[in-house]
Amino acid sequence: MGSAIQDTKKDKAFKALVLLFLTAALLIVLYPLIYIISASISNPSAVNTGEMWLFPKEITLEGYKLIFQNDDIWRGYLNTILYTVLGTVINLGVTIPAAYALSRKDLAGRNLLMGMFVLTMFFSGGLIPTYLVVKSLGLIDTIWAMVLPNAAAVWNIVIARVFFQTSIPKGLEEAAIIDGASNFKLFTKIILPLSAPIIAVMALFYGVGHWNSYFNALIYLSDKEMYPLQLVLREILVLQEMASQNTNMTGSMAEAMHSKQQLAAIVKYGVMIVSSLPVIIVYPFLQRYFVKGVLIGSLKG
Repeated sequence: MGSAIQDTKKDKAFKALVLLFLTAALLIVLYPLIYIISASISNPSAVNTGEMWLFPKEITLEGYKLIFQNDDIWRGYLNTILYTVLGTVINLGVTIPAAYALSRKDLAGRNLLMGMFVLTMFFSGGLIPTYLVVKSLGLIDTIWAMVLPNAAAVWNIVIARVFFQTSIPKGLEEAAIIDGASNFKLFTKIILPLSAPIIAVMALFYGVGHWNSYFNALIYLSDKEMYPLQLVLREILVLQEMASQNTNMTGSMAEAMHSKQQLAAIVKYGVMIVSSLPVIIVYPFLQRYFVKGVLIGSLKG
């Protein structure tokens, strides 16, 4: 056996530089996460004065107690779960069949249809026309305003279309058709069982989008009972900012407001953790599909 190839000085320097870069990137990514976790369980005065800059100081769970006692936060949490689950189901129900149909060479006018789809990625009706359409359909202040306007994303349809074109054996489709399978049976019995990776990728893309979304709720919802968690968190942040800018109060009122502002700060960090936890838990199970979806998207469709 020959000796292993020795790295040159340039190779060693390059590896050291890469390791240094990756370490710096890891620290940059980890610091905000550790800070938010520490701030959510630290004394609010230590957080506001800057004494707590990484690890917890004077650990307290008061912020989480307030979160668990806040009906608005729990209601927003349930609303977000509902919007995410229903929205993702609708997204998959539109994206997967549309992508498969556009991947079939026997679909008449598929290039024209694909061109019309892609056109909407560059030119859209705009916010005001979209709002007028949603309003004319009577969707304002309903759950459908949160899930129907974004029923499909063209880029996701393109990614799924590339998957069907490159990953599903054409011979398998031809064999099923020779055996007498209809297009519907071919899609449900053959194509869907083989499409678990792209379905998982699409579910992750759409699910994270719905979970983090607040703009549609801001535009289409005025009933606070229907607010998603992200909009509840936004209100907490806005109220805290307004309180910090109010300098007209003096004496006991100012002291009471200052105390509430400090509690609002740790509630803010706690809600960030609570709102991000489901995505953090789910992501590791879908990570391999996520990576495959990114590779699929890099291919030319």
